[in-house]
Amino acid sequence: MSVNTTITHNPLLIGKGLPPFEAIKPDHVVPAIAQLLAELDKELATLEVNVQPTWSGLVEPLDRLGERLSWTWGIVGHLMGVKNSPELREAYETVQPDVVQFYNKLSQSQPLYEAFKALRASENWDSLDSAQKRIVEAAIRDAELSGIGLTGEKRDRFNAIELELAEITTKFGNHVLDATKAFSLTLTTKEEIDGLPPSLTSLAASSARAAGEENATAEDGPWRITLDAPSFGPFIQHSTRRDLREKVYKAYISRASSGELDNTPLIERILQLRQEKAHLLGFNSYAQLSLASKMAPSVDAVEALLEELRRASYDAAVKEFEELKAFAASKGAPEASDLKHWDISFWAERQREEKFDFSAEELRPYFPLPQVLDGLFSLVNRLFGVTITAADSQAPVWQEDVRYFQVADETGEAIAYFYLDPYSRPAEKRGGAWMNDCIGRAKIVAENGTNSIRKPVAYLVCNQTPPVDGKPSLMTFGEVETLFHEFGHGLQHMLTRVDYAGAAGINNVEWDAVELPSQFMENWCYHRETLLGMAKHYETGEALPEHYFQKLLAARNYMSGTGMLRQLHFSLVDIELHNRYQPGGNESITDVRNRIAKTTTILPTLPEDSFLCAFGHIFAGGYAAGYYSYKWAEVLSADAFAAFEEAGLDDPQTLAVTGKRFRDTVLALGGSKQPMEVFKSFRGREPSTEPLLKHSGLAA
Repeated sequence: MSVNTTITHNPLLIGKGLPPFEAIKPDHVVPAIAQLLAELDKELATLEVNVQPTWSGLVEPLDRLGERLSWTWGIVGHLMGVKNSPELREAYETVQPDVVQFYNKLSQSQPLYEAFKALRASENWDSLDSAQKRIVEAAIRDAELSGIGLTGEKRDRFNAIELELAEITTKFGNHVLDATKAFSLTLTTKEEIDGLPPSLTSLAASSARAAGEENATAEDGPWRITLDAPSFGPFIQHSTRRDLREKVYKAYISRASSGELDNTPLIERILQLRQEKAHLLGFNSYAQLSLASKMAPSVDAVEALLEELRRASYDAAVKEFEELKAFAASKGAPEASDLKHWDISFWAERQREEKFDFSAEELRPYFPLPQVLDGLFSLVNRLFGVTITAADSQAPVWQEDVRYFQVADETGEAIAYFYLDPYSRPAEKRGGAWMNDCIGRAKIVAENGTNSIRKPVAYLVCNQTPPVDGKPSLMTFGEVETLFHEFGHGLQHMLTRVDYAGAAGINNVEWDAVELPSQFMENWCYHRETLLGMAKHYETGEALPEHYFQKLLAARNYMSGTGMLRQLHFSLVDIELHNRYQPGGNESITDVRNRIAKTTTILPTLPEDSFLCAFGHIFAGGYAAGYYSYKWAEVLSADAFAAFEEAGLDDPQTLAVTGKRFRDTVLALGGSKQPMEVFKSFRGREPSTEPLLKHSGLAA
């Protein structure tokens, strides 16, 4: 087969519709990207010569060009997250610099920038609606943040920084993945698995079988414990072997901090390059650059909010820790007087079991995935009037466990679709959970002038325990919350009514407002009708007993001061590293973290704690100088949920009315208006921190 035939039949070059996953191979990536970039280069050059400062002469052709690249590159990025392999990585790393260079060229196009400014200054401006205006203004701002104003050496330097940052942040993420995969602890005796729940011994035996121990069983082992969340989390919570907890915990916090996978030099370099980039663009720090496109008005405003929440949670966290020590002492634990980091989860879980008289494991049988989905879909139907049905045969998938669903409106017409990839696959899938867009909503104008609406499609990815030993995927309550969270992002992507790609769904929504719908959805996991409607024992069909529901409610704010403080610790370290920290100065990144830890952690950090080396959110993801966004948006989401509480959570009529208002504002308007305006149009006022503190049990 000649090279040309390969390229003409390259599935990554289709450019529209659902990706044909079963046909895509890693060796399609390099030829597809090479051919696509060559074509787009020509298109861009033609557009620059012929551009008109009008919507149809500038924004529409630019959208078409950008979407061809994002369709292809989006699939490659998606597969990097869910079907990683040495071949795919190599292909990705080969073409990534070319893709970055093309995006730079696009965002630094002087003719397009001038056309956007001319459009803003023209008489056409007033004929544009608010979504169109926001798109144009964002394009001008983004061009300015992408170095459009730089010339000569400064522009060359800026572009070199962008290239290097793209390369080393990808490398950072790969190091974390590899370091997570590199550690495993094989247990061979009953004594070593003391305390571990059956769900974990099943998973650990199946992990041992995958690693070559073909006779491993849940009963007799061997059992393989890994640093992957479904293994690490339950192990630290339940293993009675303090020595093994210490070993696994220390392996976890020192991931990617030594040897070939050491991320320390990459962190220094990333911070240095980000700072240099900010200075080139005229900002004092990278944090200021980051906030230029966010909802929060300034670093001061962010720090003020974080400090307000820190004051509300610090004393609570101290008290929680003292209670935990007293509890461990009452159980005769020799370590009670000196609780260490690897003891906290273990004793917190014992105290929670005793205080609220149930374990997270006991609830798993009540949350089989299919039933949780039914409960989630039924809630979304009651609140927002949409109906979700399975559509598995209608889309190719990248792995046999992946599902596909249709979302229909009140009239029964399909308005959106989504994929669900629920289970952990540590060998090829990165940890965590996320929503990504596969296809965005947009009005498509055909050659003959007819209009049609392209329906949005979302990727929803989780990492829960897979079905093991003939049982369905039995979820912990935490995994249920995670699914609801990601589904909230999915709803904003799928229920948008904006017809311009640039502001539909989550596009053009400020980063610190984008967690509003996702965190809002988590609240429904504690809503009686929703929870009891989906929690039924997978074998007997028995509903979750009432006493469990009461205990879940009571346990909701268990250690909430500690939980809040932990997130504030991450947020403050992130802002500090990107605002005041000077790479190569007198203070190291570890010094910065330890200094902030004095007021944000109860136990001092361990000498071997290299958590920052695995902090992918800020060094490999989009949360740089933006980790605070979780808390910023949580203030919004708690206040939004409070509107439903005020309307009456048990009255289907008022729920539907409030749900419709939420759908028509937060979910429908996407990035077409400023998030504060969107929030006020739903709530009728600006947000307050009171509901968040109340929901967390931290209100004065």
